Parts: sequence; C-alpha cells; structure tokens
Amino acid sequence: MNLNLCFSTCPNDTFMFDALVNGKFDTKGYSFDIHLADIDELNRLALEGIPDITKISFNAFAHVSDKYQLLSAGSALGSGVGPLLVSRRLIYPDEVKHTRIAIPGIETTANMLFSIAFPDAMNKKVYLFSEIEEAILSNEVDAGLIIHENRFTFEKKGLKKILDLGEYWESQTSLPIPLGGIAIKRNLPEKIKTQINLLMKQSVEYAFAQPKESYDYVRKYAQAMDEQVMYKHIQLYVNKYSIDLGDDGRNAINELYARTHQLKLIPKVKDNIFINL
Repeated sequence: MNLNLCFSTCPNDTFMFDALVNGKFDTKGYSFDIHLADIDELNRLALEGIPDITKISFNAFAHVSDKYQLLSAGSALGSGVGPLLVSRRLIYPDEVKHTRIAIPGIETTANMLFSIAFPDAMNKKVYLFSEIEEAILSNEVDAGLIIHENRFTFEKKGLKKILDLGEYWESQTSLPIPLGGIAIKRNLPEKIKTQINLLMKQSVEYAFAQPKESYDYVRKYAQAMDEQVMYKHIQLYVNKYSIDLGDDGRNAINELYARTHQLKLIPKVKDNIFINL
C-alpha cells in the first residue's frame, strides 16, 4: 500500500525517518510518497487535510483532531527542548506585550507556548524559523521566538535570552515539553494505523541502535548546518518519547490542550487522539 508521508528537513526528523523511507527494514508492503518541508508548510498541508501521515506541531494538530490522530512514536517532547524568546537588548518579561515579536508560524507549538506565557502579546509577525535571528538583528522586530538549531547559535550572534519557554512550561506543569508529533488520518482502517505506528517505532529504534547509518541522509538536508550542531539537535529532540509517548508524554499533550483551550486559543480537541502501541 502506498501512502503520502510528510516530514521536516530538521535533523531530528530525517534521523528518525531514515530507516523507514530508505528501506532499512521490512515495511510490510507499505511504500511512501515523501515530501519534506518546513514545519509551517507541513502544518498548512495538514490543515488542508492533504497528507496521509505527517509531522505536525501540536498546536496545528488541535485544529485537525477531527481528521487526524497521533502516533505514539516519532514525537518531539522532552526537557530543556523548548523554544527561546530572544532579543538584541535586555527586555523584561513584563515588557513583552508591547514588543514586536517574530514567530515561526501561527500554528506552531512554539507560538502556543508563547501565548500561554504571554497571553497579552499580540504584535506578532510570522517568519521562516531560520530567518528569525536576522529579523531581530536587522531591527525588523524587537524579539523573536527561536526553535530547532537556532537555540545553539543565537548567543554567537549577540542575542540575549528573555525567557526559555520550555523551562516556563516545566516549572508550571512538571511535565515534558510537547513540541510536535506524527499525525495519521483518522479515516484510514485501524489495522493500517496500528501497523504504521509500529513501523514508525521500528524506524526510531533502528536510528538509536545504528545512529551512524542515518547521518548521510541527515546531512543531505542539513548541508548548511555545522556538524556538531546537527548532532546536538538530534540528541536534544530525539529521546524516549520519540519511541513511545508513554503516560508522561500523553499527559503533557493533554495538559497543553487543556490550558490553551481554557485561554480560547484552540478549539476543543476530539476524543481518542492517540494511536497506541
């Protein structure tokens, strides 16, 4: 059976998907039409209901939970992995609501976590995540929300941290930070959804067991990235929750939706959102 599969070019995704899409284990007769893109584009595709399987921000998923469910494998959660709010100059948290903020997409989980911490901040402008540092440095905005590998580079560019939104989330909830997961269409047969879930788990386990095998595939889409940053990126975002969400992972996602629904940032999420291993 052939399914269309979308994921990002970020090292954590290419690391996890390498074995699945490059035939490194038996995929039980499944094949995939693959599309790689920035997370903001992936979110938009999911909002249009296009992919069968896709990487998605947990924010965007809240708006398509009637069409998609979440796999237990392939997610990005953890400790110390949250987005950072940074600027050129010192900005105190109580000033944030008055500043111009660059964000990596309306439907990103980064924006969701930012909105929990700063519900009154409304002056936001969307940029490609890799362009946010430059937008701050060129004074197009006062501050920006950085994600992915930019958390390793912002200080070298003279930017200062205002707030680590991951630390903020963990201090408020004592739960891991939920960033993004793998969504699959609800209307696919249960057997297919279960099998894809298991294949995703196998792919992540393969990557962990033989990490060097995936590096050529990771480098292919991270050519502009310093190799040490690439490795740090993988180590930060791929962990035990990528193999299986577990109770803590599911609780973190449910808590994220409970808090943001209370703030009227998202619609009520549909029941039965998880495909369990």
